[in-house]
Amino acid sequence: MNLKDNQPDIAPSPDVIIEGGTLLSMVDGESPVPNARILIKGDRILDIQSSDAPGEPAPGAEIIQAAKGLIMPGLVNAHTHTAMTLFRGLADDLPLKQWLFEKIFPSEATHINEENVYWGVLLGCLEMIASGTTTFSDGYFLQDHTIRAVQESGLRALVAQGVIDFPAPGLADPKENLNRGREFLMKWRGFSDRIYPGLFCHSPITCSDNTLQGAMEISEEFSSPLQIHLSETADEVSEMMNRTGERPASHLHRLGLLTRNLIAVHAIHLSPEEMDLLCHGGVRVVHTPESNMKLASGICRAWEMIGRGLHLGLGTDGCASNNNLDLFQEMDCAAKLQKVYNMDPTHMDAETILKMATSEGAKVLGLDREIGTIEKGKKADLIVVDMNSPHLVPLYNPVSTMVYSASGADVKDVVVNGKILMRDRAFQTLDPTEIMERVREIAQGIKT
Repeated sequence: MNLKDNQPDIAPSPDVIIEGGTLLSMVDGESPVPNARILIKGDRILDIQSSDAPGEPAPGAEIIQAAKGLIMPGLVNAHTHTAMTLFRGLADDLPLKQWLFEKIFPSEATHINEENVYWGVLLGCLEMIASGTTTFSDGYFLQDHTIRAVQESGLRALVAQGVIDFPAPGLADPKENLNRGREFLMKWRGFSDRIYPGLFCHSPITCSDNTLQGAMEISEEFSSPLQIHLSETADEVSEMMNRTGERPASHLHRLGLLTRNLIAVHAIHLSPEEMDLLCHGGVRVVHTPESNMKLASGICRAWEMIGRGLHLGLGTDGCASNNNLDLFQEMDCAAKLQKVYNMDPTHMDAETILKMATSEGAKVLGLDREIGTIEKGKKADLIVVDMNSPHLVPLYNPVSTMVYSASGADVKDVVVNGKILMRDRAFQTLDPTEIMERVREIAQGIKT
């Protein structure tokens, strides 16, 4: 007989404890839990407790007091171009094609380099931490330096190397775009349990059929999702029709791209038949309402797609077309836009919207087994929202309050992978003074 068999099990001691707040787990069917106590060990949730009595002491554990606060999963920004914080406010109030080809592409060609990407991404990470986003999906160029910044920030991210059939930052010869993409995936796969490399095709009209199919083949080889801007404008649809005789989603279907491995962003100008094709293929969709509104691209029929069974996440897009990365603001906008578009106040209810920013967003990125809800054994990606503000009082329905009343500025604590990134509004991993000063210096060069 082994004497160890008679020894009582000793529970592991937590490293971080969040206690005293109301837990909104975002697990289907679970009600808010008052007086919650979340125990974190390493990068995972060790246990979830609820009691009016003080918890057992845990020597050495960091305690986050969440009294009068709401504990919830960190938000998932399912689409952005983080380095484009550098272009915030540079080219406002323009139609998309003019904005992109006359302002953004020329500015990128002149000012996007390795160091500028690094500092622009750090600024974006700072903004996302401050507003409760713990995971984001990024598509851009020179992405080695995005990964460098994300690693320092402590955030979780799907970082996708841009693929486009034009000269781009870090890629003077477009013929090398697929080779560069493959090299990127080979270099960074397995690098971190927080950072997942991928590919991002700019759009069906800026990438040839060979590029689109090649990017999907490489993505499938590495079991990584492929992201693409799809049917963002009516002009895109017209141009694709003139080129191929097909609408964009129908064209991608013929090329074999409408699979579970594709993440389609915007998806505004889709016919009912195209929606059916996306649904049948299991394509995941990202809704970016504020960017779509600002560029007057149109209104995504998000409610209709959800009704067809498509998984939709929520994204801010880049700061050049939004102009912020506050996903709380995006939730409020997404809900109200669908209601007025459909002339039905019951469309896009608060629970549906909050899921898009948490659990559904995690599904869109293929990370729902690890994040998106607060459950024992999942990754410890959580935020605490300070509810002790006039605009959050009284509290009848926490879900509605998060969607219609809260803002990113109400987030007080942020934990990712079990590590505290912000505590009582103080950053723990990044130096905001240095980052903002460096970006101001970069902006002077862009402005001139």
